[in-house]
Amino acid sequence: MLGPVFRDRVLPHQLGDLAESFLYDKCDGFGPETVERAFPIRLYDGTTAPPIREPKVTAKLKRREPLSAGDFSVLKTMTRGPIKANLPTPSVAHFFTGDAVLDRTAYGNREKLMDDLARIMREEIADLAARGCTYLQMDEVPLAVICDPKNMEVVRARGDDPDEFIDLYIDAINHSIIDRPADMTVCVHLCRGNYAQGMADGGYEPIAERMFDRLDVDGYFLEYDTPRAGDFSPLRHLPKPKKAVLGLVSTKAPEIETVDALKRRIDDATKFIDIERLCLSPQCGFASVPARAGRGFPMELTERKLARVVEVAEQVWN
Repeated sequence: MLGPVFRDRVLPHQLGDLAESFLYDKCDGFGPETVERAFPIRLYDGTTAPPIREPKVTAKLKRREPLSAGDFSVLKTMTRGPIKANLPTPSVAHFFTGDAVLDRTAYGNREKLMDDLARIMREEIADLAARGCTYLQMDEVPLAVICDPKNMEVVRARGDDPDEFIDLYIDAINHSIIDRPADMTVCVHLCRGNYAQGMADGGYEPIAERMFDRLDVDGYFLEYDTPRAGDFSPLRHLPKPKKAVLGLVSTKAPEIETVDALKRRIDDATKFIDIERLCLSPQCGFASVPARAGRGFPMELTERKLARVVEVAEQVWN
């Protein structure tokens, strides 16, 4: 949730929808000024949601308290099973507004901003590792959003080069995880916005070769529950032994996907990547699909969807 500094500047439908919100809450240097995002969320009726505003970077960034390490420790007391920690990637604090987010007295350029955000992530990852975390997911929204040709034009219209952003954000993730322990698995989740129609259409082809080859991660959680994500052909760029987790189960549509339909989609993906490097999951998190949209998921439906994932996984991978 957003802290008191930004709560009055963010509309209720946006609370919990921003993967980076606790980054803003728990680091010094953000706000109180805000800048409007250039990429609106499209609603199901064809209109757009009220604009989201991002906090401006007004001072040198500093990690004031743990971002998700505290949550990890609490959850560790509740289960003996493996726990996956989540962090946003550095790009979320820059892409949606571009350099307009920068106070030039704090950061002269975007590269220095990415360097400090990567440092904050390294500090957090070290903290997580010390608490016993061996599985980390980093949520990357901008690289997925930039795949949409329309969004590329938005970036160009404000005087930026989408290709430069792709390289900048890939480097920032790598700099974030460079000191991770050898026993920590790191995956990146690509998201176009887990609310209504999201912020983008278009497959992963514009980023696939660079992202799959250059990112020093173990796997990718890829949204594939609707046609807006494109086909599976970008998976041909994924080098061994990296894995692709197919997000075929929707966290937004209440209909339960059938076993046969999911197995057909997985079979389609094997035309581009071997089955041993594929996995199955929901396309995003259930918790970020809120009652604010009038279509929040009850626990019973969430459990049925997750049970379907397990059922299909057992049949496909035995």
